[in-house]
Amino acid sequence: MLHLHLVSDSTGETLRAVARAALARFSQKIPDVQVSIFVRSEKDLEKALEAIREAPGMVIYTLADPALRHKLLEACTSLNVISVAALDPVVDALAEFLGEAAEDRPGMQHKITSEYFDRIAALDFAIDYDDGALGDRLLQADVILIGVSRTSKTPTCIYLAYRGIKAANVPLVPSIEPDVALFDAIERGVPVIGLTASPSRLSQIRTQRLEAIGSTKTAEYAELDHIRSEVADARLFFERHNIPVIDVTRRSIEETAAEILNDLRSRGVVSV
Repeated sequence: MLHLHLVSDSTGETLRAVARAALARFSQKIPDVQVSIFVRSEKDLEKALEAIREAPGMVIYTLADPALRHKLLEACTSLNVISVAALDPVVDALAEFLGEAAEDRPGMQHKITSEYFDRIAALDFAIDYDDGALGDRLLQADVILIGVSRTSKTPTCIYLAYRGIKAANVPLVPSIEPDVALFDAIERGVPVIGLTASPSRLSQIRTQRLEAIGSTKTAEYAELDHIRSEVADARLFFERHNIPVIDVTRRSIEETAAEILNDLRSRGVVSV
């Protein structure tokens, strides 16, 4: 068993993201990943080193404190394990580019700022206006996502909220006209983006969903021909109202959100 150790003086989310992105390039020998977070003292570091000694393996770290970095590197050298500072190349390049030395302050990317409160407000918004909780409050949205059931509207809204984007979602239900608030929002220029997926993929997801919750909902909900009709009707709705569409069939939530953010940037709605 191969072991990969992530050692962070903050939440570890940056290291997790780096490790996931790098490991995705490999199809075999995926290592056991162990994470040590909030390593900000010698006691914290010693605990992380114990884990490394027990299961030696590559170490990727983000430690701002020079003394802790030095001690970690010494230990890695003595254990004959590879160690990599995840952010150093980027920080060094930025220091040269900006003409300013980087400060040794751990967790600065997580400090509470106005942007933090914007994200919290956006998250509250996504939850409050999930699945058609509309009214005239749709006008407060930065973007409205619309699509048939199980096209990832809610998780995409939650992901966008983390980026500080107030996203609401509106379901397209067969034979039911969307709330008039949606059309009012469209008329007033609130960005609306349609999400769609292949009928076969939707059928699979809906079937799994029904099985997971033990629902007594009619099988029509997951029936392929019924879904084909739903998707076709949704496409016609998008065309009638000039709504751009993203096919999420083979996209992750992150990829869908990135596409939405690009659209919003092109409209000058956001700059993130």
